[in-house]
Amino acid sequence: MANLASTYRNQGRWKEAEELGVQVMEIRKRVLGEEHPNTLASMANLAFTWKSQGRLDEALDVMCRCVEFQQQVLGLDHPNTVSNFSTLCGWEAANGPPSHDEIASILE
Repeated sequence: MANLASTYRNQGRWKEAEELGVQVMEIRKRVLGEEHPNTLASMANLAFTWKSQGRLDEALDVMCRCVEFQQQVLGLDHPNTVSNFSTLCGWEAANGPPSHDEIASILE
């Protein structure tokens, strides 16, 4: 299923990629656990799908959680952690600076 979701993503078939991506992520969470490397890969793939659909807020949320788990499980120097952290930083930079309300909610 994960490979088919990837194929759909590569073909720009975003709806199909999303549907399968969500299924794969949920199954992996249930069977392997939320912090398993394969589950984390599914989270990152779903984030890329949502980003490609223009759903940046959802993509940022999932990628942020993914990177947090990767840092804990795989370590800061693992290639997947480094790659996804770099991606997350790029997405956040492209999204512009946080608003006053976003900063206030973080500081609470």
